[in-house]
Amino acid sequence: MSHLHEETPGTRRLCMGNEAIVRGALEAGVAVAAGYPGTPSSEIIETLSAVAEPMGLYVEWSVNEKVALEVASSASFAGLRALAVMKQPGLNVASDYLLHLSASGTRGGMVLVSADDPGALSSVNEGETRPYAKLMEVPLLEPGDFQEAREMTAWAFELSETLCNVVLVRTVTRLSHASGTVVMGELRKAEKTARFTHDGFIIDPMEGVVMSPPVEWKHGQQQEKLEKARVLFETSPFNTYEGPEAPELLIITSSVCALYSREAVSLLNAEERVGILKLGTTWPLPETLVKKHLATAKKVLMVEEVLPFLEGEIKILAAESADEIGVKTFYGKKEGTLPSTGEMNPDRVVAALSTILDIPYEGLDATYAQRATEVSFMGSPNREATFCPGCPHRASFWAINTALSMDNRNGFVCGDIGCYSMAVLPAGFSTLKTLHAMGSGTGVASGFGKLSPFGMDQPVVSVCGDSTFFHSVLPPLANAIHHRANLTLVVLDNSGTAMTGFQPHPGLGVDAMGSPADSIDIPAVCKALGATVKVGDPFEVTTTREILFDLMDQEGVGVLVLKQACALSPEKKHARAWDMAVDESACLGESCGCNRLCTRVFACPGLVWDKEKGKARIDEVVCTGCGVCADICPVGAIRKNVAETV
Repeated sequence: MSHLHEETPGTRRLCMGNEAIVRGALEAGVAVAAGYPGTPSSEIIETLSAVAEPMGLYVEWSVNEKVALEVASSASFAGLRALAVMKQPGLNVASDYLLHLSASGTRGGMVLVSADDPGALSSVNEGETRPYAKLMEVPLLEPGDFQEAREMTAWAFELSETLCNVVLVRTVTRLSHASGTVVMGELRKAEKTARFTHDGFIIDPMEGVVMSPPVEWKHGQQQEKLEKARVLFETSPFNTYEGPEAPELLIITSSVCALYSREAVSLLNAEERVGILKLGTTWPLPETLVKKHLATAKKVLMVEEVLPFLEGEIKILAAESADEIGVKTFYGKKEGTLPSTGEMNPDRVVAALSTILDIPYEGLDATYAQRATEVSFMGSPNREATFCPGCPHRASFWAINTALSMDNRNGFVCGDIGCYSMAVLPAGFSTLKTLHAMGSGTGVASGFGKLSPFGMDQPVVSVCGDSTFFHSVLPPLANAIHHRANLTLVVLDNSGTAMTGFQPHPGLGVDAMGSPADSIDIPAVCKALGATVKVGDPFEVTTTREILFDLMDQEGVGVLVLKQACALSPEKKHARAWDMAVDESACLGESCGCNRLCTRVFACPGLVWDKEKGKARIDEVVCTGCGVCADICPVGAIRKNVAETV
């Protein structure tokens, strides 16, 4: 259990960025928090759920991000302080409701934390949160370090209640998952009683109907709130400047890029030549403050992640204020001084500064760098991304791949985001042929499944995880059934949101706080919608393949639920069904016509090629005893025996 709620004011503690955000929310008196798992945001809801009982909170993992925002906003409408949490791709899911929420306004403090992933370290895109603040016309805050993550989150609730609107807080991977020292503030429990007042004049924001109409009037109110925020931002302590009064070069930056900028200036000993304006309130811009600093320098470098959002807004401001501040030379992403992809880092900022200021700098000896490159390629083993030992997804995709190959009609699989995304790689036998957003595999398959009038006769298969099923597969599945599309949906049910840490979902009998919850049966739901439904065990590869043959040959929508818990899940820990072994007398090694199918193609980490013996062998340290490899060996050299303990 987290002990963040027990820290007294003034205590210094090493905190993960996400923990600092949690502490800030607790200090603000948050009462309700809702989110959907997604790295790098997941620890916020995880940590809040751990302190929910002693702090008197309600915390939930919602079915998706849109619902999470709706659940949190209901608390705000009832006068409580509420928090919604998601990663940036989830903000896309929530954006429909956010557009209406930003117009209707809020009552109790309402904060939306969105975690971006520059460099796509745990994502399939580098999506940006910041443009949403401008699009939705809501204030945007960006903490630049761990202390600010706590203080800014707490202040965001105050700002929300001042403006009567949602406030967007953007974090990034390097802030969310790194750690730093945080000084604790005053903690308070949520003490308000929830009551939704709705009997006042229809457009009264605090006592009337909560809605976005009348649109033009509400839009005007929304823009007045933004102007009020801009005025407050002019004197915000989260906007700071360090450096000379009249710098040769002004850096304007935000978020963790401020840390990279400070380090780069220090490495070049350029403190007397460079000033750094760090903005914590990045939308709307504190225009007076920015113009004040723009007027002091002729050269300006914009340092931000990932797209040139600040750069574009500040250039517009500079153009509008040219008579006041003079003509500037801008450096950043637009003209190529800094890249518009990937994470920022001190080396990139150093390279930009050394070019602009003509300061020679060599961060790494060329000979050393060359040798390091050689060692990394030649001296280290090549470890491709792969499924874990005993992962049910490996078995599932083996069955799907072989079924499609044996079917011989050039069928294909549409996928989406999760551990199973790796099936686009050799780890999953290159089975996935489309890969987009959560649930879109089934949506795309629904479209493919209606193309028979145009001559398409290929079997269409889609895959999704059990958490994704509830998140966003139900609508496209209903669409496919309603329109009589021909497709087979395979639900890879590994009993949790495995990719982000086994968070519960509606298919499980527990909620985020560990309390009993009603589980929803996936096969029953699919059957009720009108699909032909089969249930199987992915570890039984032959049976799975036969079921797929049947479903792919029928008209309409078929669903196969392959249920087997993730090998890393708590219920599977230290448990194995089989003790695996290779019969060396039966293994033909390189002479086998299978061409080392077990270690070269199936490639479970629990299977190892013994070069000295020319045989396959089981790595007993990592093998989980799933038994699938015994079924794929063409000569039966891999044997499974009932484990002594299960």
